Amino acid sequence: MTALALQRIVKQVAELPVPPHLLDYDKTCADFSWDSARRWLDGLPENGGLNIAYEAVDRHLLRGCGDKTAIRWLGKTGARRELSFADLAQATNRFANALKTLGVQPGERVFVLMGRLPELYVALLGALKARCVVTPLFSAFGPEPIATRAEMGDARVLVTTPDLYRRKIHGLRARLTGLQHVIAVGDETVEGPGVHGWNALVDSCSPEYTIGPTDPESMSLLHFTSGTTGRPKGAMHVHAAVLAHAVTGRYALDLHDEDVFWCTADPGWVTGTSYGIIAPLVNGVTNVVVEAEFDAQTWYGVLERERVSVWYTAPTAIRMMMRLGVDALRGYNMPALRFMSSVGEPLNPEAVVWGLQAFGLPFHDNWWQTETGGIMISNFAALDIMPGSMGKPLPGITAAIVRRTANNSLELVTDPAIEGELALKVPWPSMMRGYLHEDERYKKCFVQGWYLTGDLARRDGEGYYWFVGRADDVIKSSGHLIGPFEVESALMEHPAVAEAGVIGIPDAMAGEVVKAFVAVKPGFEANEALRRELLGHARKRLGAAVAPKDIEFRANLPKTRSGKIMRRLLKARALGLPEGDLSTLESDERPIADGAHP
Repeated sequence: MTALALQRIVKQVAELPVPPHLLDYDKTCADFSWDSARRWLDGLPENGGLNIAYEAVDRHLLRGCGDKTAIRWLGKTGARRELSFADLAQATNRFANALKTLGVQPGERVFVLMGRLPELYVALLGALKARCVVTPLFSAFGPEPIATRAEMGDARVLVTTPDLYRRKIHGLRARLTGLQHVIAVGDETVEGPGVHGWNALVDSCSPEYTIGPTDPESMSLLHFTSGTTGRPKGAMHVHAAVLAHAVTGRYALDLHDEDVFWCTADPGWVTGTSYGIIAPLVNGVTNVVVEAEFDAQTWYGVLERERVSVWYTAPTAIRMMMRLGVDALRGYNMPALRFMSSVGEPLNPEAVVWGLQAFGLPFHDNWWQTETGGIMISNFAALDIMPGSMGKPLPGITAAIVRRTANNSLELVTDPAIEGELALKVPWPSMMRGYLHEDERYKKCFVQGWYLTGDLARRDGEGYYWFVGRADDVIKSSGHLIGPFEVESALMEHPAVAEAGVIGIPDAMAGEVVKAFVAVKPGFEANEALRRELLGHARKRLGAAVAPKDIEFRANLPKTRSGKIMRRLLKARALGLPEGDLSTLESDERPIADGAHP
């Protein structure tokens, strides 16, 4: 364990600006039930059932909050638009009516491909009102990953922009035989079979719409997640998941009525849907949407000007801010900011501590997956933080560390020193209900009433969970199980290191040895002297058995759009193996010569 991971951040609850929702963790967990939490939601008033869009939008009108700002959109060119809950209700009603006009039926698939424009949020929620299944896609996807997902998901409607249509969709129309309608957002006219302009189609529809009976177990969202090899997996989620979004928004993100919330994730990633759209709106808070991509000065300006009080971001962005140092924050004043959280990959201990230095607040890491649909383990507002830890399970979630036995049954691991696979007791509302067209693959995720996450972890004596690595990332060297995250964290404690990715390389004697790929901060030279210094630093921190035997410098590391370093891609390229699905690749790595400045 790295030195920083041993530094407990003690919470003084009486000094917090807002009393946290989750004050007594043990009592809340003991008293909690999903059935009792259901009272936090309203349900459809006229015809029963549970619909995500109704809980996120329309019910707030009945509570007298129609004039409250639901979405505050900040365009990358300086444009600004605010939608109240009443505005959002009417806009989503128009879109639901537009789908009805096109003859789109409940259960049919609506894909959304665009940047963070207001129409994205309207389309997603409007399609959920129409009881369609929605798949948000990254606007940066190329034609092939778009086509693969549209074919797998049987896309019937695509909402996009004229530019994206011309560059990425037009050439696919012959291939996508099931795609019947394209709705183009913007003033520009687009020609093509079944292409409709948003303004002409949607704006002319009635702002009145009654949501039909919605079975809580009917599919709502189809999220694709890349596998190590082969085609992506389609994780199917249902309308009942909204209960988990309500609970986790309240407990894990500590959302209160007066909060201004900002989730930096793109809705093309499950976090950007669950916590960039649904959870804040269900909890009735003002949701800030920033169209522009990461730029530290822009982000700091948003935090200051918009008086953001709860901020949910990714480790990649935090590391990029760390590169610039705390001096980049001089001149900014953020008195409203009270809670910061992170997700996407484990948050290194030094990033948690850096939050205190830069913002006067620690970052609260949490853990979940596309398959879980919502936050499962979290560092909470009222609980102490152990930097580097995932935190503790949410109320209503039972987690455990397990190991598979020879007969494919499970044994629980109770020794804090022993690692195993993280497992969650089923069910919970936001749990995926299947992998699209892959029933057997889905069934293999469950053993004896537990969902096996594929993540290796350990649980300490206080109930905090610590991420070790993916089951297929763990390095086995001379009988030792080495988690890449711990090695990466130790490397990142060095002032020269901006990012680190660690893999295992086959070795005739040890089975595997540890190799690290490192991106250095500006002002440091990636040369042989630094390489030797880092090797010595890691050996001192981790010991000879765990420390990397080799370090290779890179200008940057390959990451998914959700910010996860793609260790399996580093390994595939190092060993000349198939690279697998690269559709979620955001940035690529390249080696740099000794002495070069990245």
